[in-house]
Amino acid sequence: MRREGVLDLTLDEYHGRDAAMATCLERARLAARTDLPILILGESGTGKTLLARAIHNSSSRGPGPFVSFNAAALSDTLLDSQLFGHERGAFTGAQNRVRGKFELANGGTLFVDEIADMSPVGQAKILRAIEYGEFERLGSEKLQVADVRVMSATHFPVQAFTESDRFRRDLFFRLSGLMITVPPLRERRKDLPLLLASEIARASRQQNKSIVGLEREAAQRLFSYAWPGNLRELARVIDAAVALTPGEILEAQALLLQPTEAQSPPPRGEAAPAAKSDGNLTLAVAERRHVRDVLAQLGGNKRQAAKALGISRSTLDRKLSSP
Repeated sequence: MRREGVLDLTLDEYHGRDAAMATCLERARLAARTDLPILILGESGTGKTLLARAIHNSSSRGPGPFVSFNAAALSDTLLDSQLFGHERGAFTGAQNRVRGKFELANGGTLFVDEIADMSPVGQAKILRAIEYGEFERLGSEKLQVADVRVMSATHFPVQAFTESDRFRRDLFFRLSGLMITVPPLRERRKDLPLLLASEIARASRQQNKSIVGLEREAAQRLFSYAWPGNLRELARVIDAAVALTPGEILEAQALLLQPTEAQSPPPRGEAAPAAKSDGNLTLAVAERRHVRDVLAQLGGNKRQAAKALGISRSTLDRKLSSP
């Protein structure tokens, strides 16, 4: 999969040698031949949004718009306006008529990310629009109609819908015409070499570098790593590694992998070793440990560490000095 040119990404650019990914792509190609609502499941960072766009581009709705929004990012007060639009004067500051996501997606696809995080009020509102294709702009009593295919995604397992009272079962059944599970990267070991080569080539182009190979130790670390952050983490690690590599061979010391996740998970049925902890498990402490680990991997070079972490030198100093 590529991250450049995602606007025209299609399923033809996806390849899966592992059984889990092959099953995912088989279901995705079926989804592209239908107009059923799609629910995409998968851990954070597995590329659910990219897959949704590829299905859209590969379907008969491909020429139409692909409109996405994150359900977790919308409060109930903003939901009406964002989803269905508003009329001028509908509320303080509404100086112009604004079309909502449903209206903008007319003739195409509406992608709702993190659907499991939508509030009960939001669920009721979107259910009506999905069932009947009708909605009203905020501040108007006139019904609007839109021809929209709905795709949604969540990092929660399907049991989060079927066994929880928080999510409406009628909405779940409306959303899940077809369900597609995107496997985590740790289940795509046969795909990993191609994915790594693709990411190294992309990062090299973007940074005007010429990376032609890997050190043996670098390759061993990349292939044994568990990739808890999936494709998103893969891209970040390779971006940093290419930036920190002075020559044409990517070196092991340039790989900023999480120390506690450096190996693949144990075989099924075996317990994973417990991570060492001093008892303080706050996010701030975990972040500070990570910053110090990165600095140590780079031999104490603060300039390189700040670049690898994507923060300024002053921010790095502040994080290192915090108690």
